[in-house]
Amino acid sequence: MTRYKIPVIPGDGIGPEIITEGRKVLDAAGERFGFDIDWAEYPHGADHYLETGELISEDTLKELSNYRAIYFGSIGDDRIKPGVLEKGILLNMRFYFDQYVNLRPIKLLEGVETPIKGKTSKDIDFVVVRENTEDFYIGIGGRAKKGKSTATLEVMRTMYNVKFGLDIDSDCEEIGYQLGLISREGTQRVIRYAFELAKNRNKHVSSVDKANVLSDIYGLWREEFTSVASEYHDIKTEFNFVDAITMWFVKNPEWFDVVVTPNMFGDIITDLGAMIQGGLGLAPGGNINPEGTSMFEPIHGSAPRYKGMNKANPIATIWSGALLLDQIGEREASSEVVRAIERNIVNNKVKTYDRGGSNTTSDVGNDIARLVKNA
Repeated sequence: MTRYKIPVIPGDGIGPEIITEGRKVLDAAGERFGFDIDWAEYPHGADHYLETGELISEDTLKELSNYRAIYFGSIGDDRIKPGVLEKGILLNMRFYFDQYVNLRPIKLLEGVETPIKGKTSKDIDFVVVRENTEDFYIGIGGRAKKGKSTATLEVMRTMYNVKFGLDIDSDCEEIGYQLGLISREGTQRVIRYAFELAKNRNKHVSSVDKANVLSDIYGLWREEFTSVASEYHDIKTEFNFVDAITMWFVKNPEWFDVVVTPNMFGDIITDLGAMIQGGLGLAPGGNINPEGTSMFEPIHGSAPRYKGMNKANPIATIWSGALLLDQIGEREASSEVVRAIERNIVNNKVKTYDRGGSNTTSDVGNDIARLVKNA
């Protein structure tokens, strides 16, 4: 029997509850398809931070880098200033492991209602490939008061180091600034990932940018998209401004197959994608390094007000676990987990409050695990 060791970080709020159900379903898939998972649990999150003052250490990151995949619950706690845990743990891990692809399936499962009138599961089935380490989310910026000041800002990645030296002379009372950066190397690799993905789907890649206004940064994006596209003659392509694609997601979602986007715009349009596929409770995500350590998590937050109530929908977490199985090579098991999720929804008997039911988080996990084992 194949054995995998998978680190798991349950995190905060509802994280431990939904991760428990995800593990349950993945263990059921292993029982059926002949593999076993040894789960290695890590404590990082709000409680650990409050007890120790540690977010996540270099030693822990090095240890985690020995694994192909990490299962992650959720992060965020009302007791801690917003952004501290997110930047110190989640973004730190994404950057450390160079998880340059954020993968978001936008798929309307059979039995789920979409807010878009007249659309069915046949119309909504595409994937957003979001660049995950550059753009305006590199985390460099600052504020400056009236007069002269200087600042040195540095971006360190596995591929490059970039340093900005700023001489600021302002007659405003105060300014705030944030710098965005994309590299040729970083842009090429995420776009190439999207094209490789499209080869096994419907051979259509849509690019997202705002090059009509932010022409320098997204002009480079367009150049690299065109360059990579020239190597894939059988794949259809087009450019979309981000404001326009939000309209087309709602009006004609059936037009899309693989959508590739810079980081900030990807963050925005994937939340819209989550809603047209039925809500955040059904929205999985993966942070991918194809050659290294990847991490899989639902895209919703930690919902601390529901902590310990056993009422949160675990489907996004279970579906994220299916993405994890695909990443480690258990593709048949991955597909079966998604089919079991869909059967649970179509049966319409075991469902949490957000889907109009009264069942618990554990009930849904148990039902999907049963469907995986008994298919």
